[in-house]
Amino acid sequence: MQTELYMLPDLAPVLPELLLAIGALVLVLIGAVAGERATSVVTGISAALLIVAGLVLVVVTPDGTSFHGAFVLDAFGRYMKLLALIGSTFAIVMSVGYARAERFERFEYPILIVLATLGMMLMISATDLISVYLGLELQSLALYVVAAINRDSTKATEAGLKYFVLGALSSGMMLYGMSLVYGFTGNTSFDGIAQAIAGEGRSLGIVFGLVFMMVGFAFKVSAVPFHMWTPDVYEGAPTPVTAFFAAAPKIAAMALFVRVVFTAFEPVAADWQQIVSFIAILSMVLGAFAAIGQSNIKRLMAYSSIGHMGYALVGLAAGSKAGVQGVIIYVSIYLAMTLGAFACILAMRRREGMVEDINELAGLGRTRPMMAFLFAMILFSLAGIPPLAGFFAKFYVFLAAIEANLYALAVIGVLASVVGAYYYLRIVKIMYFDEPSEAFEPMYGELKVVLGASGVFVIFFFLFAGPMVGVAETAARALF
Repeated sequence: MQTELYMLPDLAPVLPELLLAIGALVLVLIGAVAGERATSVVTGISAALLIVAGLVLVVVTPDGTSFHGAFVLDAFGRYMKLLALIGSTFAIVMSVGYARAERFERFEYPILIVLATLGMMLMISATDLISVYLGLELQSLALYVVAAINRDSTKATEAGLKYFVLGALSSGMMLYGMSLVYGFTGNTSFDGIAQAIAGEGRSLGIVFGLVFMMVGFAFKVSAVPFHMWTPDVYEGAPTPVTAFFAAAPKIAAMALFVRVVFTAFEPVAADWQQIVSFIAILSMVLGAFAAIGQSNIKRLMAYSSIGHMGYALVGLAAGSKAGVQGVIIYVSIYLAMTLGAFACILAMRRREGMVEDINELAGLGRTRPMMAFLFAMILFSLAGIPPLAGFFAKFYVFLAAIEANLYALAVIGVLASVVGAYYYLRIVKIMYFDEPSEAFEPMYGELKVVLGASGVFVIFFFLFAGPMVGVAETAARALF
């Protein structure tokens, strides 16, 4: 009995994860017993569960470590988990109207999002190679199923299969990297790895292990050259699933990337900074140029997200506290912009069904003026035009790069932003200057809420930029 009591406080930092795990199991039982009739109930409970987990994380859960140091909750983890929970909650909320209209009501969908979120939260707090892999695979397996959840669509099935095959390949490479790191350091804990590298010096085996691990992380954030799955999966998956893919999993993967390189591989910073700089440049350039020829708006958003992850990696390449702070601010603003953009994409619906061609937005400024205005603001923000939120996101990562003397990286980032602005402005031109096509169906209430919140955040970010930068600085400090 004494041993059990002694173990209980150890689980205090894991309270939100326990809540999600138990809640998901209960929801599976409800769904199994009641079948498809329970879809709306399960959806509502899933969203509530994520909100409660967020409140527990902020109000109740203390900082600390658990599972013999393999799990840590600190200011960085708390903030990134909160972003992941927000992204997942909105992904469930935004799917309600779509599910009803497209006869896509599956009780499994919200449960899989809860399980994927549980995996993300474990990833963000992982401080051991084993806990990293457990969190990553829990998230990935749920995402593979979610991508192919629309069984009646050959596109969705193809997207799920492609994501699964490439995801399994990246997981295998990452595991190989982990085994090399373990073999050369004799440790799986991040602190142990850092101490072993600092004591014995870097070896070729450790550098190879690091490179293979970074392949896995780059795949998860869809950074070039491991981005191949992104456009096809974004296009093929149902639109609410694409909205989810574009938001929460990217944030969790970026948080894991940051924690691993700064905690476990701090002694070989010069090596990983070169790799991160290289994939950041490739991602920014490919994201800027490949999106120009796209006519499908989901594919365009896929290339846009590749580019944005490249900008976020510029902050990571700086290898400093200011750089991490830049990454945190960037992913926070990226989340708001992405959710707003996908609220508009989900509203691209006519009587005969959803449309995805960019030219279908023609004349939106006259048929749906409010939606067009907010969408235009979000697109300007994605392009990085001041004084919108996207400008501040890029400002902080480029500033960190300049402070770290990475002038070439900052210059390439600015030039890629200029090229990327073209395809965002093209959509604005189509909405305001082309002859109107048939009007879309009225926007669902939940999409109006998401778009409104995103629009206010993007337009008025400069009013509350100070507090947010302060919070990001506190979160970044936890890693140093």
